[in-house]
Amino acid sequence: MSHAPDGQQQPYRSEGPYQQQPYGEPYGQPYDQQYGQPYGQPLPPSPGEPRRPSRVRRWVIAGASVLALAAVASLVMNHYEIPPFTDKGESVSFGQLPPSGSAGGDTGGAAVATPPPNSKMSMPTGPAADFKNSMTLSDGTHVAVTTLTGKKSGFKGKVWVWAPKEYNDPKFAKSGFPVMIALPGGAGYPNNYWMGTDLGLQSSISKWYSQGKSKPFILAMPVLNPGPDDKGVYWDGSDIPGQPKMGTWLTDDVPDLMRANFRTIKSRDGWAYMGSSTGGFASLKAVLKHPEKFKAAICSGPDIVPDSSLWKGHDKEKAENNPELLAKALIGKKGSPDVYLAFQVGTNESNKNTLPNVQKFIADYGKGPIHTNLRIIQGGRHNAKTYVPNMGEGPIQFISKVMEGPVE
Repeated sequence: MSHAPDGQQQPYRSEGPYQQQPYGEPYGQPYDQQYGQPYGQPLPPSPGEPRRPSRVRRWVIAGASVLALAAVASLVMNHYEIPPFTDKGESVSFGQLPPSGSAGGDTGGAAVATPPPNSKMSMPTGPAADFKNSMTLSDGTHVAVTTLTGKKSGFKGKVWVWAPKEYNDPKFAKSGFPVMIALPGGAGYPNNYWMGTDLGLQSSISKWYSQGKSKPFILAMPVLNPGPDDKGVYWDGSDIPGQPKMGTWLTDDVPDLMRANFRTIKSRDGWAYMGSSTGGFASLKAVLKHPEKFKAAICSGPDIVPDSSLWKGHDKEKAENNPELLAKALIGKKGSPDVYLAFQVGTNESNKNTLPNVQKFIADYGKGPIHTNLRIIQGGRHNAKTYVPNMGEGPIQFISKVMEGPVE
């Protein structure tokens, strides 16, 4: 299930300081004796002799050189996150009051009055988390990070969050926004690769919303596993006996963090998952196991059944986290809520069984309350750079049509 984004950003490199040539001063006889003209008259340069720059021109060149050097230096220091040329680490409040004892923060989006009882939106419940800016995007929005100690799971880990610019638009000041919990593949520890800008998930959400394809999702990007992917050990986004409760972390503690700090939607119509590889499996399983809480998932290159080595000796619990068995139970239970599962798989996946396994799951369980959609990506590989652009070509539209937000 190893999964990491392709491509690394190269550091900004300057070409070096502007090099000035020394200027010489004239020597020899007075001008009128040298050239046979009255002193003080302008003279053309001799053949092969460069015109001497004026003092004003020399100052202009020197000033431009200093400004160019300063611009290059600021870009380099911003890239390497050297204060004060970066706002990384500053408090971000996403329109709410910053946590006690912190300074600064985003104060856009003033607090609104308590919504009426029949409102579909939920005001932030608090307590406010201590979000620190991880990066600022070109549209002024922030990817911020906090360390969350889950009250229900007991697990302590990082969660990155991002809200679209519409969240602080006065037009939506009384609106709740849908939340998408984005899960990475591979280790998913100590970082969640969706929080970076190289994959473009945040900017893609904004673009798709402007194109009418997507809801303006708030993103929650938690770590997926409690430790490194050591020798293929991962936790299947589940509460495996004797292990950190990663299932509870992902389906209870992370949503509670978002409700505490953002204007969200009360019903399941505003809650979805997305993930790739093992994150795709965890997304699929979360929606099928908790359909009363989550409505949809985008699952890219996912496994269909749990296969962590940590399940050894825990067959009962493993079965309780098997998407095939969960789907079968959902179909067989009268009055089950509808769920919407959008799959996307590349034709060049590293595991050649991924596509046929997904197709079989859809054939067997894509009925009754389980609605499915499959996008086959020709030439697509098992990586996030394949999955993000293709989300906008079908999966994001499939789930957005059945979800709500922004709502009052």
